[in-house]
Amino acid sequence: MAFRSNLKSVLIDLSGTLHIENEVTPNAIEALNRLRSTNLKIKFVTNTTKESRRILHERLTKLGFDIKQDEIFTSLWAARDLVKKESLRPMYFLDDAAMEDFEGFKSEDNINAVVIGLAPDKFNWNNLTKAFRLLLNGAKLIAIHAARYYKSPDGLSLGPGPFVKALEYASGTEASIVGKPASNFFCAALDKVKPTEAVMIGDDVRDDVGGAQALGMKGYLVKTGKYRDNDENKIDPAPYKTVNNFSEAVDDIISSLNDSS
Repeated sequence: MAFRSNLKSVLIDLSGTLHIENEVTPNAIEALNRLRSTNLKIKFVTNTTKESRRILHERLTKLGFDIKQDEIFTSLWAARDLVKKESLRPMYFLDDAAMEDFEGFKSEDNINAVVIGLAPDKFNWNNLTKAFRLLLNGAKLIAIHAARYYKSPDGLSLGPGPFVKALEYASGTEASIVGKPASNFFCAALDKVKPTEAVMIGDDVRDDVGGAQALGMKGYLVKTGKYRDNDENKIDPAPYKTVNNFSEAVDDIISSLNDSS
C-alpha cells in the first residue's frame, strides 16, 4: 500500500537501527543520503542515555552520518526539560558521559526526585536502596525510558526498565516515563507534524513501533539491533512493515512516495 501524498516526516531510531555501538548497519549511511533527497522532514529520536547529545552527535558524525546536532531528539533532553519545569533536585542513575546534558540541574541537598537512565555501574544495592528510601519519602520517580533490554557488542543486555519496575514495586510509586514509547515524547519530536503524516523506523517493536503506531503513525520494524525472531507478532496492530534493515525501510518509503505521485 503506497503512502498518501500527505507524508511529511520520518522519525528514525539510532542505536540498533542506524548503528550498533561503532558499527553501521548495512548501507545505512547511503540510505540516509537517499532519504535526504526527498522533501521529508527527518528527526532522529533516541532513548540512548549513555552519553550526552553532543557526544552522540560527534560519534555519529565520525561514523560517516550526515546529521545535524539539532536533528537529534533524545530522552535525556526530554528528562532535562521535565527537571527544569518542575524544579526538581534529582538523584541521578546516569553515566558520567550523559550528565553533561544536566549541567545546572545537580544538587546534593533536599533531593526530591530519582532519575533513571542506563547506568550499569550505578545499579547496585546501596544506590537502589537509597533511591527506594527517597521514593518512600515522596520523591518523584522519573524513567528516562524503561526499555527491557538493548543490544550491546556481546549480546542483549538488561536495560533500565527492570530496575524501574523494581523500584516501582518496592515503593508503590509509578514512574513518569519521558522517552519512547511515551506519547509526549513522540509529539515533541514531530514538532507540529500530525502523527498521520509521519512514519517511525526502529528496532524496538514496543517502544519504537508500538509507541508510534498508538499515535497514528506507521511503523517500520527493522531486523537489526535488539530485534528478535517473531517480534513483529508481539504487538497489535502489527508493524506497518517488517524489513531487514534501515536501508530497506528507506527504499520502501521512497518507492511508495513515487507510487503515490
